[in-house]
Amino acid sequence: MAIQADYLGMPLDINDLDVENLAYFKHCAAHQFHLQRCERCGLLRYPPTTACPWCMSPKSAWVPVEGKGAVHSYTEVHHAIQPAFKRHTPYLVLLVELDTQKGKPTEHEALRVLGNLATPDGTLAPPEMVRRVGIGTRVRMVFSDVTAGLSLPQWTIDEAAAQPERPWRYPQE
Repeated sequence: MAIQADYLGMPLDINDLDVENLAYFKHCAAHQFHLQRCERCGLLRYPPTTACPWCMSPKSAWVPVEGKGAVHSYTEVHHAIQPAFKRHTPYLVLLVELDTQKGKPTEHEALRVLGNLATPDGTLAPPEMVRRVGIGTRVRMVFSDVTAGLSLPQWTIDEAAAQPERPWRYPQE
């Protein structure tokens, strides 16, 4: 069943033909993080796809994955192109390297998942929180409820985790 919603003034649409993303977001709507595990090689993958990117097998199963990791990279948005996001600037889009499956299938690979920096309740993070986050910051997944059947995976600072003394950030003007 297709999903249509509005998130901060931006229309979201997941088509009936997008079977993998519908399954992914079904788990997110239940505030559970699941990824596909290849039935041939056993590797997890993100984003959801019709075949394993390493062995090309089309067979997979959805498995629960712990939504914890460290910021691998980020972009700090100061000029929001989407008008509804303007009141939330600056905001961070994080690329988080999960603790799960590090160094597989090669030492340079890992599962990396995108999401915005959010407060623990799933709203976009305020500027004082944005300034605390950089490469290496430990984060955990939270979910932003958009509509019935759709929640977006986001990231918040993992206050229970040991944090780097000074996470690397791009120089500020």
